[in-house]
Amino acid sequence: MDHKQVAEDILQAIGGKQNVTAAAHCATRLRLVLEDDSKIDQKALDQMDAVKGTFSTGGQYQIILGAGTVNTVYGEFAALTGLGEMSTSDVKEAGAAKMNLLQRFVKALSDIFVPIIPAIVAGGLLMGINNVLTAQNLFGAKSLVEMYPGMADWAGIINLFANAPFVFLPILIGFSATRKFGGNPYLGAALAMIMVHPDLLFDGTGGGAWNYRHPPSIDCGLLYWDGHQLRGYLYHHADLGQTKRCGRRFCSITLESPPVNFI
Repeated sequence: MDHKQVAEDILQAIGGKQNVTAAAHCATRLRLVLEDDSKIDQKALDQMDAVKGTFSTGGQYQIILGAGTVNTVYGEFAALTGLGEMSTSDVKEAGAAKMNLLQRFVKALSDIFVPIIPAIVAGGLLMGINNVLTAQNLFGAKSLVEMYPGMADWAGIINLFANAPFVFLPILIGFSATRKFGGNPYLGAALAMIMVHPDLLFDGTGGGAWNYRHPPSIDCGLLYWDGHQLRGYLYHHADLGQTKRCGRRFCSITLESPPVNFI
């Protein structure tokens, strides 16, 4: 295969070097950002033996050449266009500049949440295993944990592992979001840790500025971050039979002391 000829044919089919804004490659694809996608001669590209396929995504036009071929063709292509060596990150940034406002917003959310999906999926799978161990009327009148008490500790550990990604989800989001927007991801994680810190709700002494024995009100936004502390507090201090529901969980809860109002 004449890699230089392949690069020349591709360059001609996409409208010439003046139509190429950025170019890089990954393991199998030539990744391009073009000035005007309408100048692409798709029929010419489809007829090339070296081209295995093409598609557009995220403001990029990608040409599939295959492993072992794309890096050599890219070297010739970069020389022909005069763009020099570029990374895939450079091409992503150039491609994002072509998107409209809505596409940029969706891409930003995607870049934040996609990296943490494996942790969320793992937690969900472990929750399923825990439910199998603790659900009644699944293998009998009792759950597996009730039938085999020796499994209770294992079920507790599995439940701990399953809940961890969700309990500390703000930390994962803070780390990922700060890295996405160019800040120090460890500072982003530290700020998220403040939001899930138990002392944000309870000062641990029963007094001080965070004395919830006689609070005027509690913002629902604060209570959202620490469900475990909230459940324990309500268990010991609240009469759930006298709760009132509103659009955002509970509007008020009757306590031994003056009520806690959820704004």
